[in-house]
Amino acid sequence: MSSQRSSFGPLLLLWLAGNTLRLTILAVPPVLALIILDLKLTGTEVGILSAIPVCLFALIAVPGSRLIARVGAVPALIIGLLITAAGSALRGIASDAMMLYLTTLVMAAGVAVMQPSLPAIVRQWVPNRIGFATAVYTNGLLFGEIFPVVFAAALLPVLSGSWRASLAFWSIPLVIVALGIFLLQPGGKGAPVSRPSRWMPNWRDPLLWNIALMMGGANQLYFCANAFLPGYLLQTGRTDLITVALTALNVGQLPASFVLLARASKWERKKWPLIGGGLIGLGGVAAILAVPAPWGVIGGAAMIGFSCATMLTLVLAMPALLVPPDDVPRMSAGVFAIGYSMAVTVSIIAGRAWDLGGDATYAFVTIGIAGLTMILFALPIDFSRRHS
Repeated sequence: MSSQRSSFGPLLLLWLAGNTLRLTILAVPPVLALIILDLKLTGTEVGILSAIPVCLFALIAVPGSRLIARVGAVPALIIGLLITAAGSALRGIASDAMMLYLTTLVMAAGVAVMQPSLPAIVRQWVPNRIGFATAVYTNGLLFGEIFPVVFAAALLPVLSGSWRASLAFWSIPLVIVALGIFLLQPGGKGAPVSRPSRWMPNWRDPLLWNIALMMGGANQLYFCANAFLPGYLLQTGRTDLITVALTALNVGQLPASFVLLARASKWERKKWPLIGGGLIGLGGVAAILAVPAPWGVIGGAAMIGFSCATMLTLVLAMPALLVPPDDVPRMSAGVFAIGYSMAVTVSIIAGRAWDLGGDATYAFVTIGIAGLTMILFALPIDFSRRHS
């Protein structure tokens, strides 16, 4: 019991840090229409704006690992929080699309630094409850996706309907969380800093590729389903299902997150939850394509959300579970670099398949094939590896 009480503070900080991974990114969709009208963005420009964060997550992951090696995981997290907050606030002064892109690049770079730092901090702060602590901060991540959307209707009138003020507002929680971590981290602000001796991922390590391709399968499933589901429903004449299906896809992540909070410690070294999570996601894709009834589309979308949240939580815990503490940041950076690169690549291939086939079904078939990596690359992982 005393151990659980002593870990409450670190777990709360991890949950808050998880929130900040998505707050500023998901602050854009509720005000996107206002941004389009104000800056006169074209459809292509909107697409570029949406793609920047995912691309930066892949490109900055390894430099983020180098920063962790120089300053330590906790200082890197704080630096990432402040960079993200600055980029988000600066978006509010963007006068054109290019300025909006540049400030979004800054914001996304900060998030990309934060992501590989959190698995290392989990290993550092809660070494005996790695699976549970990972489930805690991924639960925070999911709530960070929801908060900007849920509170948008109430927030905008207070901010005089200004999208600029709204984007700046969502930078404030990041500064508060950064200050809280600095002051309240285990050991206090004078806590010793652990600096890994190596930062470059070992690209020849089969374990890295197994974990990364599982992550990539889940990433592409989530991002591509969000991207292509509206077009698929438009093509099939079911536009009335677009909003409810997208809601089911994203809200469907929450039940999985709460299940993982309860079961992560027992599932963290088992293959069957990974295989089961992958099968649920592929079943969701099949339901969307094969069941024309509304419940098929909505249920399939919810299954995809459930699958992606399950895979995300279990996969993010693996570096801290399976490699020495000194290697966790660089392993995590490699996983993020490959995983997000795969999401971008599959999105392009799926779009091309749609164009060549003249049918959005081909995009979802491509997504389903890529999703097999969630299962195939779980099979060879040796969960008996342990490092103190």
